Amino acid sequence: MKLAAPAINGFLANPDPKIRLVLVYGPDRGLVVERLDALTRRVAGDRHDPFRVAELAASEITAEPARLFDEAAAQALTGGRRVVRVVEAGDSLGKRLDAFLDDPPGDALILIEGGDLSPRSSLRVLAEKHPLAAALPCYADEGRTLETVIRDTLAEHGLGIAPEALELLHGLLGGDRALTRAELEKLALLAADSPGGKVTTADVLASVGDSSALDVERLAFAIADGRLDDSQQALQRLFQQGQAPITVLRGVARHFQRLHLCAGRIGRGTPPDKAMASLKPPVFFKHQAAFRNQLRAWDERRAARALALLTETEAACKTTGNPAQTLTARLVLQLAASVGRRG
Repeated sequence: MKLAAPAINGFLANPDPKIRLVLVYGPDRGLVVERLDALTRRVAGDRHDPFRVAELAASEITAEPARLFDEAAAQALTGGRRVVRVVEAGDSLGKRLDAFLDDPPGDALILIEGGDLSPRSSLRVLAEKHPLAAALPCYADEGRTLETVIRDTLAEHGLGIAPEALELLHGLLGGDRALTRAELEKLALLAADSPGGKVTTADVLASVGDSSALDVERLAFAIADGRLDDSQQALQRLFQQGQAPITVLRGVARHFQRLHLCAGRIGRGTPPDKAMASLKPPVFFKHQAAFRNQLRAWDERRAARALALLTETEAACKTTGNPAQTLTARLVLQLAASVGRRG
């Protein structure tokens, strides 16, 4: 069973008891872990209960396939349904999980932690099509989903948020749910005594201003402006922070997606300011002049080409064996150097 986005929260709150295996996968690892933990708590009560929660590495199942059957059939000494979490899962596990679902013992719920799986992945195909399995995708927060996470997390601390501060946070957060929540918790502590109980732009800049999310945004603006030295420095700072090249590439791609969308609307006759105002979230007011200037350099065709290069570089990082940092740095210089050139 493939779960669409609107059905995910309902499933997390009340998983179908007929489902014996849930694959939780996607590029947002923080959200993958968050949802695995939510399902574990819902079924077993306590994520760390040694009697009701077991964890297996995929390599253990590959070496000894009976381990999965044994854990699924085991009874908790304290009573209640058990959860078996399988980590580091890849497509090599597909056939063994298929065999398990043909005749699953016991009543334990098997939770599979997957990575960023393609639509052809045997794990995804199995979980999406088997009647006893479910596939739960986890993609980066954006739009209304991210706004809900921001508002709900701050509300837990008795805080609201000013519109301009929410706009700024939209541009800084969302790539990874765990990082988003960590930044929001830090922001809530800093803004605890804000007048009127509302987070302000100053609070956001003071709390999240040194975050890697802001550094990725600085990199994207430097590239789109054509500032070669600033682009190199921003990229080096991100790598020194331990940011993965693919995370950096995706952050830059989000900026170029917004340029591409806005440039397309301008190309069809929409005035630039109106086109920018239609973006969700809107361009932060302090960045509007820079974004407007970038639209002169990046028309729809050139922005589309930049997005294609970003996608190709991400694929090369995953498949060619070449150093991912080198591939990313090469593309950053290529894009920044192309500003002002035509053709």
